[in-house]
Amino acid sequence: MFFTQNPEDNLAINDRQKELLEEEVDETEEQFYYATQWQLMWWNFRKHRLAVGCGILILFMYLMVLVPEFIAPYEPSTRNRRYANAPPQRVRLVSDQGFHFRPFVYDLTQEIDPETLQRNYVLDKSTIKPIRFFVRGVDYKLWGLIPSNIHLFGVDDGMLFLFGTDRLGRDMFTRVIYAARISMSIGLIGVFLSFVLGLTLGGISGYLGGRVDNIIQRIMEIIRSFPQIPLWMALSAAIPPHWSPVRTYFAITVILSVIGWTNLARQVRSKIISLKNEDFVVAAQLSGTSETRIVTRHLIPSFMSHIIAVITLAIPTMILAETSLSFLGIGLRPPVVSWGVLLQQSQNLYALTQAPWLMIPGLFVVVYVLAFSFLGDGLRDAADPYGGMKR
Repeated sequence: MFFTQNPEDNLAINDRQKELLEEEVDETEEQFYYATQWQLMWWNFRKHRLAVGCGILILFMYLMVLVPEFIAPYEPSTRNRRYANAPPQRVRLVSDQGFHFRPFVYDLTQEIDPETLQRNYVLDKSTIKPIRFFVRGVDYKLWGLIPSNIHLFGVDDGMLFLFGTDRLGRDMFTRVIYAARISMSIGLIGVFLSFVLGLTLGGISGYLGGRVDNIIQRIMEIIRSFPQIPLWMALSAAIPPHWSPVRTYFAITVILSVIGWTNLARQVRSKIISLKNEDFVVAAQLSGTSETRIVTRHLIPSFMSHIIAVITLAIPTMILAETSLSFLGIGLRPPVVSWGVLLQQSQNLYALTQAPWLMIPGLFVVVYVLAFSFLGDGLRDAADPYGGMKR
């Protein structure tokens, strides 16, 4: 902004600035009014910084579990008797000799307490193990197809335990990464099956109404009337113990989906009931459009953003259900590695007092559930773009 000595010129400049500002406001309002629902939802979601950050974190976690063989330095079943219940090794940059440009860890040595006869681990500061990236280690097949032996990080000589080890000397970091693939995929697969059941039965119930609606609603009320944990336990206990880990995995996923579809179905039903008498639905009916097409091409897409928000909030429930069942010993079983299976090791006083690092999988469950909850809150707020968008 600048001024001249002539007052008339200054007035002209101010008027021109006002005109430009009004044009910008008009363009913004026009862009808002002519935007699609998905555009409005995206604009509103970007303002929710916590939800955006959690979405990035979740995306990073899923990218990580796509290549656990590459990220983990060892195999989940590799045992190191010499390092049973070893504590996590601290990554350092400074030693007694000074600063190091490459991160390193100290080696661990065992000592027996002469009074309690308990085995303790102490740092051997005479041995420095530099941490190197893209090192060669255990052979594996990426996605079961690509043979390789390159790992993201490791040490040249000895072992590296960032999260410590369990009672059999197995690396907890490796097991947590492999367990994340099982637990996180159960959430996605389970929610997908619930999505199909919820949309199908909820759509039929809301659009047809009458006797069909009553039957579907009574079935939903019966399922919802049972306490969740006892019902999970009863259905999971029916899985034969001789089944393979893969069959058990899919059985647990189906059980969680069969129980978890009712909430989505109720919301789909209520939305369809509120929209099925709208003008665009009546116009589709008068034009001879089939009922199936009206539901799938007109009604459900009109509130798909709300469904996405509901599904996002349902994924943490699936994760907690699988973790609870596996923790109680009636879900996934070893040799399958999941967060719930790993938490079984902490069901004793020794883990709480002497080996608290065995509860690290629980920390991953908390972070994952909170991230999805915050993401779901952001999507839920953005699903009503006309109510939350500032003009």
